[in-house]
Amino acid sequence: MVTKIKGFYMVVTRFAPSPTGYLHIGGLRTALFSYLWAKKNGGKFVLRIEDTDKARNSQEATQAILKAFEWLGLEADGEITYQSKRDDIYAKYIKQLLDEGKAYKCYMSKEELTELRETQMANNERTKYNGKYRDFEGTPPEGVEPVIRIKAPLSGEILVHDGVKGDISFQAEDILDDFVIARADGSPTYNFVVAIDDYLMGINEVIRGDDHLSNTPKQIVVYEALGFKIPKFYHVPMIHNSKGKKLSKRDGATDVMAYKEMGYTPQALLNFLVRLGWSHGDQEIFSMDEMKELFDPKDINKSASIYNTEKLDWLNAHYIKKSSNDELVELLTQYGVMIGSHDKKEILLDELKERAKTLKELASLVDEILLTPTSYDEKAVKKAFKGDAIAILNNFGAKLSSADELHIPSDYHHIMEEVVNEMEIGFGKIGQPLRVALLGKMSGPGLDSVMAILGKEETMLRIANAITTNS
Repeated sequence: MVTKIKGFYMVVTRFAPSPTGYLHIGGLRTALFSYLWAKKNGGKFVLRIEDTDKARNSQEATQAILKAFEWLGLEADGEITYQSKRDDIYAKYIKQLLDEGKAYKCYMSKEELTELRETQMANNERTKYNGKYRDFEGTPPEGVEPVIRIKAPLSGEILVHDGVKGDISFQAEDILDDFVIARADGSPTYNFVVAIDDYLMGINEVIRGDDHLSNTPKQIVVYEALGFKIPKFYHVPMIHNSKGKKLSKRDGATDVMAYKEMGYTPQALLNFLVRLGWSHGDQEIFSMDEMKELFDPKDINKSASIYNTEKLDWLNAHYIKKSSNDELVELLTQYGVMIGSHDKKEILLDELKERAKTLKELASLVDEILLTPTSYDEKAVKKAFKGDAIAILNNFGAKLSSADELHIPSDYHHIMEEVVNEMEIGFGKIGQPLRVALLGKMSGPGLDSVMAILGKEETMLRIANAITTNS
């Protein structure tokens, strides 16, 4: 069922996760590639929830998938399809194949099947069903609920035309047997329903991980048995860690929504993923519009891509710097940082967004400035509060107290200069104890900006507290 508009071929792609666990980063990359290819061609991107495994399905996992798509702005076209609501459709096609003699009922018991496999393994043979009931005409054994098996080709070649890997040839006798398309309870199996749904939903271009490549010959068997047109396939190599191994949770193969909690922006995550296995010259930064314009699955690398946390952090820092302060104010609320009404939020964010790799780090930096220190770093105090440090802070505090107009960073910087010149000291002599007084530690953003953000009264209060505590 190739979708056309006024005779014009329209690309229709899909993402079809199983809600048996979280949506991981590899699945999201597949979804992104499928989305971009459809949008580039003015086509459709379909979301299908493959929830036929009733024993393992999780409603929580389904909601997590939908939340991830909403957060990232990957909107599917049309309604979301749930396989669990399509049993009548699958039953119709199972009956069709039985009626046409292209499938049959298999009464082999679990014990028989286990014995067959053990014998084959003992003989160093490939484990497969032996076709016992393929052309069975006798009386079925009692007490056995049959499964339905499709008649797969016993010999010959199955050719997969793959847009990434090229043509791949499979020998039927090496990889196929009469595989089950419906279990004993009547529930259909994965490879069967995938082929049916892809056809009925008009999916004509399938982009998916190459861990599905072994399923493709089975799905082609189903397509051909039902007379369906086979879609174009693109099997995308896996994402590996820096050691070339399968990605683990430690490396980044975690719930997509965990990236939101860690402080990554949707733009950075999508930009990062599009570059995992695909490139356009030396370009690293891509807006969504650029991705839609430039992406082509034929340019996907044939080898596995390497997950690089440093690259993700670099991209995220870029998007934080490019975000407007109003956007950042809104994003920071998820970390409990409410600065929308702060009169110095512009100075605060202009200063800090140049320093943060993640939104979570930015939230922490904001708190470090706005929250009054309750303790002081011992090493910093020992280094900064020595000699005439207390006298310097008292002098600076007195000048602040008598100053009338203090609004912007340069106002505070002028007073620091006065103290430095008057006491004939270097800036380090005032900078170190003042920084510890204001932030409780030696590191942080520019002091003049910190004081402008805090304001005169809070700055004086923190200086007084530090003097009292560290005298």
